[in-house]
Amino acid sequence: MASIFRKTVRKPVPLDAIRSVDRQGRTVAKYEVGPKNKRRKKTSVVQIDPATGAEYLSIQVGSYIAKFRDYRGQVRTVVTGCDDEIAAQQKLNELLERDVQVRRKLITPSELAISDQQDSLTTEHLERYLDSMRSAGNTVSHVDDCKQKITRLVAECGFKRLGDISRDSMEAWLVSATAMTGKQDSKEPKRKLSNRSKNSYLQAIGGFLNWCIDTNRMNSNPLLKVQRSDERVDRRKQRRAMTETELSRLLRVAMLRPLAEYGRQTVSTDASCGKRSNWSYVPLVFDSLESCCEEARKRLGSNPAFVSELEQRGLERMLTYKALVLTGLRCNELRSITVGQVDTKSERPCIELLAKDEKNRHGSTIPIPREFANELEDWISQKPKQVRNGCFKLSDLHSMPLFNVPKALVKIMDRDLATAGIIKRDDRGRTLDVHALRTTFGTMLSKAGVSPRTAQAAMRHSRIDLTMNVYTDPTLLDVAGAVESLPNIMPMVPIATYLQATGTHDPFSSELPPELPPTFDSEGRNRRFVSQNGKMGKNCGGALEVPIVGENHEKTLGIIEKPRVFEGVTNGTRTRDLRSHNPTL
Repeated sequence: MASIFRKTVRKPVPLDAIRSVDRQGRTVAKYEVGPKNKRRKKTSVVQIDPATGAEYLSIQVGSYIAKFRDYRGQVRTVVTGCDDEIAAQQKLNELLERDVQVRRKLITPSELAISDQQDSLTTEHLERYLDSMRSAGNTVSHVDDCKQKITRLVAECGFKRLGDISRDSMEAWLVSATAMTGKQDSKEPKRKLSNRSKNSYLQAIGGFLNWCIDTNRMNSNPLLKVQRSDERVDRRKQRRAMTETELSRLLRVAMLRPLAEYGRQTVSTDASCGKRSNWSYVPLVFDSLESCCEEARKRLGSNPAFVSELEQRGLERMLTYKALVLTGLRCNELRSITVGQVDTKSERPCIELLAKDEKNRHGSTIPIPREFANELEDWISQKPKQVRNGCFKLSDLHSMPLFNVPKALVKIMDRDLATAGIIKRDDRGRTLDVHALRTTFGTMLSKAGVSPRTAQAAMRHSRIDLTMNVYTDPTLLDVAGAVESLPNIMPMVPIATYLQATGTHDPFSSELPPELPPTFDSEGRNRRFVSQNGKMGKNCGGALEVPIVGENHEKTLGIIEKPRVFEGVTNGTRTRDLRSHNPTL
């Protein structure tokens, strides 16, 4: 039989409880429960455990629970969520009615299971979804990012249960979505999320809902028709490509700055006080790098090993920047490259990028220029000398990282740009960072005349518009030079020659057409002025004579037609063609 009940738990008698005896002779305890600002009095019967003789309170907690036997013959217990007994009984009747529908085959068991999931908590399914992502091999950072976005949507959109997820709530959140620029207690104003961030939230919860459909938790995706925002009209961070001059300055600064930092001159900010806090170093500039390096070698003359280490550090940083520019590798991808993945001795040098380290998880073979391959070969040959505090084995060389790419490479590059005198953000709001070196790689391919499809393969992009529109800086492309390289298109025959050959003249020209040489028939008459009735003269029989065009002109036009004879011209206008009603013409 189906029934409803509430769970009963045992609790010890509170120390501050007041004991008394009710009308039935039972010992009861009166005490207060709830938070401090919402305390309420409660009375419970004190019971004694026959086994131990200890006193306890038997308390019913939580909402009513429905217990029944389903269509499969299994006993099910469902939390009704109702504290009232009548409402809990109605919930039980609904469960029994759905079970009857399955028995009568009005709905399928899968539809019933999906219906039961609509009242379950979204956070419970979210944990199962995150476990599924981890088992599929997704990175920890990607799983944490999805969890943060979906958790925020659940809290701010009211998606407490699966059945609460709706399109209206999601669209309302997208309109009013905001993010703090600083700490919660800061007075900085809020700013709206960018269109790209909004789309990332949609993508995160869309993947979760699609997983719910695949696992028979939902019938359809309620957010499928939510429109994505156009990222092109609201790009918060735009990167630009570096010119060849800027790249040369950056590589030189990266190679010399680690050593030059120890050769900077000191300057006093307060000459009246000799405290250490009043002294500072002169900022490095591009023109003072050489002198600072010489000064550093003098100061560190007693420690040549440290000087050599600083020089190796600068060489490694320079090769790191160069690898990012010449291969298009992302920072994390370059961080995963080992010495064994670099092939510098083959006919076509390349770097093998493993699938687990690539962004799209495909794996790629990345070609590298021959000159850069020679530099990498020299760098790898110095690897055994860089190992300290331990024995070096030749077998360990293949597993060593090619470069030690620091986590703070973005901040290091900012200091290198400042030393090189390169502006980080231009007047159009475009910035330079580590990922801008990949944009420089794509722009250099376009400037070199590489076809768009080849550039797409080199950039390892799935869409050609991403290569052409995002990772190519149009300001560095020689558009004017490309237009100048177009051929000068001219007609096959000059216009004047063509008009003279056809016997016509340019109506916009003031010059008269040249007179054609006369031609004579068998009777010695000029064929240029022969009337329709065979008489000589310029106007015979009220008809206007038309010059007979020669054979060469007819071949030039490609047509041979009978000369037209028009009615006399009295008012300066040409009348209709007589051939339409005169069959003899």
